[in-house]
Amino acid sequence: MRSRAAAALVALTLFAAACNGGDDGDGSAGGGDRGTAGAGASLGWDGCGDGFECARLAVPLDHARPDGERIELSVIRLPVSGRRIGSLLLNPGGPGGSGVQYARGARTVVSAALRERFDIVGFDPRGVGESAPVRCLPSAELDDYIGLDGSPDSPREVTVLAEGSRRFVSGCRARSDRLLPHVGTADVARDMDLLRAAVGDSRLTYLGKSYGTQLGAFYADLFPDRVRALVLDGAVDVSLGPLEVGASQAHGFEIALDSFLRDCLGAGDCPFAGSVASARAKIAGLLRRVDTTPLTNTTGDGRTVTQAWTVLGVIAPLYDRQAWPLLRQALGRALQGDGTPLLRLADWLMDRKENGQYANQTEANLAVSCVDAPYPGDPAAYAAAAREAEKKAPLFGAYVVWSALPCAYWPVKGEERERIDAPGAPPIMVVGTERDPATPYEWSEALASQLSSGVLVGFDGDGHTAYLSGSACVDRLVDDYLIDLAVPRDGTRCPKIR
Repeated sequence: MRSRAAAALVALTLFAAACNGGDDGDGSAGGGDRGTAGAGASLGWDGCGDGFECARLAVPLDHARPDGERIELSVIRLPVSGRRIGSLLLNPGGPGGSGVQYARGARTVVSAALRERFDIVGFDPRGVGESAPVRCLPSAELDDYIGLDGSPDSPREVTVLAEGSRRFVSGCRARSDRLLPHVGTADVARDMDLLRAAVGDSRLTYLGKSYGTQLGAFYADLFPDRVRALVLDGAVDVSLGPLEVGASQAHGFEIALDSFLRDCLGAGDCPFAGSVASARAKIAGLLRRVDTTPLTNTTGDGRTVTQAWTVLGVIAPLYDRQAWPLLRQALGRALQGDGTPLLRLADWLMDRKENGQYANQTEANLAVSCVDAPYPGDPAAYAAAAREAEKKAPLFGAYVVWSALPCAYWPVKGEERERIDAPGAPPIMVVGTERDPATPYEWSEALASQLSSGVLVGFDGDGHTAYLSGSACVDRLVDDYLIDLAVPRDGTRCPKIR
């Protein structure tokens, strides 16, 4: 459940080029001694380029032991350009997305109107990026893990996937054992409250996308009286069981794929002809073939373009409609046997750099997910859930469900969470995109209904998350809410972009 926003467009545009040759609100500016600030202290900011300032915040490793061991969080801000309301905290999703890198793109991921009234603040959540990152495998071994057959259809293939999942978990224990019990969403929400206090705000103003909506909902449930305004864009349904999440998300990817195919069939460079159903059949045939005969990789990096890499390459451009031309080209090449363009798209999705090194997105994603919910410990449960998911998502259902298998062997077991409804919080704005691939629209409907003060805004659009994706309607509603606390009517629907 990743939100990539402008960073995605930059990465995908570069790939395409390669293929073709004063305070009047709730807070005041942070100050104090420079360096690392402890919980309850103000932050000391140092310039870190391009008008940004950076700092470190020390927080308890275990919030149940506030005077015990501490870890440091990496924090960044773009100072306000006009009359200041307070700070706007950002989270791009994941789990595993770097809030520091996301905020570095503040001039494109939030509007000029918001930058004029708020310090734009990002942070790497614990376990992510530059904040005590979880590490599990060297990059070469991570290549092998990601390339495993993620939709096993024989007992032997299940055994191979299970062995790979156990190796991944063993690597996490060897490299990050002390962190693993303390990287859950509730831990991050408590960190976010310490950060809110450190930047000098009495109440939180927040924009969370994708998994960032789950983080925002947890925060509101823990600290309802400290909420000023939360925008939860591309929401997660926090009531779903862990394997239900995978099945539902896979269905969302297939809805998005159908939307892509309808558009593709009207384009001059579309590798398909006829109907959406016939195009889906060709993609299904491609995935069956690559399950036994990998596609060609001309990068020279030695990787095999397996079915897993192919699925990831198809999914990646569905996150943003502006990337659809790249998917047309990549599928055309794949149908001719060349998997290189799909592999490059998968690399972008998995945050693999050109030098073969990974950000710790994949490791952090699993570390957070596995402790946030009680996953079954028997592979047979995943097999049953995969078969059920394939009924609605025949292309991606099995792969997405099986991708959670490491959680079966995770050393820290997640607990069943009670209903998250944030009683007493002021109105919370939930935004859902109707053909969102990664966070299906019904998830936004569900979260808005579960939150005691949830207000739903729907967008008739494609791609992952809605704010600053081209809808002037969504952008106006979000900005007016965050700046002026103007709450939209529940059920407001923003029209399709023409």
